[in-house]
Amino acid sequence: MKPSQASSGVVFWFRNDLRLHDNPALQQAIALAVQRRTWLLPVYVHDNALQLTSPWGFVRTSDHRLAWTAMAVQDVAQQLLALGSQLLQLSGEPIEVLRALMTQLNASTLVCEDIAAPYEQAHIQGLKKCGLDVQAVWQSTLMAPDQLPFAPHDVPDTFSSFRREVERHPFTPAKPVPRVQAMPALPEQASIEALAALSVVPSTCAPLSDPRSAFPWSQAEFHGGERSALAHLVQYCSRGLPHSYKATRNGLYGSDYSTKWSPWLATGALSARQAWAAIQAFESQQGATESTYWIGFELLWRDHFRWLHLKHGERMYRRRGLSDAPIQPRENNARGFERWRTGQTGHALIDAGMRELNATGYTSNRLRQNLASYLIHDLRCDWRAGAAWFESQLIDFDVYNNQGNWLYLSGRGTDPRGSRRFNPDKQVLDYDADGAYRELWL
Repeated sequence: MKPSQASSGVVFWFRNDLRLHDNPALQQAIALAVQRRTWLLPVYVHDNALQLTSPWGFVRTSDHRLAWTAMAVQDVAQQLLALGSQLLQLSGEPIEVLRALMTQLNASTLVCEDIAAPYEQAHIQGLKKCGLDVQAVWQSTLMAPDQLPFAPHDVPDTFSSFRREVERHPFTPAKPVPRVQAMPALPEQASIEALAALSVVPSTCAPLSDPRSAFPWSQAEFHGGERSALAHLVQYCSRGLPHSYKATRNGLYGSDYSTKWSPWLATGALSARQAWAAIQAFESQQGATESTYWIGFELLWRDHFRWLHLKHGERMYRRRGLSDAPIQPRENNARGFERWRTGQTGHALIDAGMRELNATGYTSNRLRQNLASYLIHDLRCDWRAGAAWFESQLIDFDVYNNQGNWLYLSGRGTDPRGSRRFNPDKQVLDYDADGAYRELWL
């Protein structure tokens, strides 16, 4: 249908939802454009602020994290082209860039994913203050807000209470929304040509190629786009790996010890609902086990951190976190932090984990807990500095999970047992008794 020239159009802003499958926000934008008989322009903004130096003295986003995100953006752009649309890539401060774009195009509505973290919320609030019609759609959890057995702002603070309450009712995550099969027309050709001067080709950073990596994302099957994510999901289930997940999930190296979904979930190249739907289909054919339950358990924990952000907002980012307990004095241990950051602490397991993280942008969940615990409890450094380093380095950085986990381990989160210290010597005996992991990275 040809768009009405009298009707102003719709802009869709891709954020952490770089996919065409199970994307309710994109579907809402399409429905609006069709209803109004107008055009739809997909946009991605490369936020310059994410490449500045953090308050802790290092760049906020590493080259390998930029490269991983760029792969997901490129994959979405190629898929949109195949549907007769295109992805306009812009660079700058999101509020300024999007306001200028909407004004130039006389666009009526901006649709995007809702992200309940302070930095991301500030963008939405700023755009609304400019007088723009912004529709932010919540879509990153297994269950929609109206499917929870409580109001989102009344979510229990402890995960165990949250899980019990959810499982007391039929656990029915929202079904994945079907993949987009057609896109509305773009703005008229003259407008597209005028926008060409605004578009950017982001600097390309090559994926890190290290044969030791537990997530070898230089290989085609581990590339960062949606199509690789969905292919990985299929092969993971077809090989029967969900049945071994619980037994192997604490592994330190290799590509099969865990689901390896997190890098794709982080950019939104894979949705949690799509992943869980695949496990449900697997269970219907191969049977449900404690392992398949445990995958759902981990996805629920991911959900919980999202609801906590929606409930507590900026408190998740303060030094005292969610706890009213007195803040223990911390040394200004800049030297200790630098040794930790560069993998030079002298503890072999910690140094191996940090060197893997810095070299590949990835390390196992078991190692991450140990690395965070060591910085907080052994070196007595500020947990926020460690959270910022993980944000910089991890290709699977997720603002909800990162903040929630660091709070949890520091004792400033929702764990009723207080802070969690991992004994790194015991962890060596439990998970690297033969020294294979340490030898691999040291």
